[in-house]
Amino acid sequence: MADREDQDGVVVYWRPLCPFCMHLRTRLRLARLRHTEVNIWRDPEAAAFVRSVADGNETVPTVTVAGRPMVNPSMGELMEAVRTHAPHVLSKDG
Repeated sequence: MADREDQDGVVVYWRPLCPFCMHLRTRLRLARLRHTEVNIWRDPEAAAFVRSVADGNETVPTVTVAGRPMVNPSMGELMEAVRTHAPHVLSKDG
């Protein structure tokens, strides 16, 4: 599962072959937003966390921003949460 140091940043919980995950992860890279990625198929604790915030489902992408969970957020929703709760992860040169 994501380290404690990630609790004040952005963590993306994803799984292989998920088109929504691929799209969001690409958008985050293009935005140069610092984040940690956790594959829930390789991390049982991460999968359990996702189920705990997604009504028992492994809905991905699930993202935490400074520890606040968001299930399948749009890029706009995610960026608003980052600006509000974790502005330190925003790129300084963009």
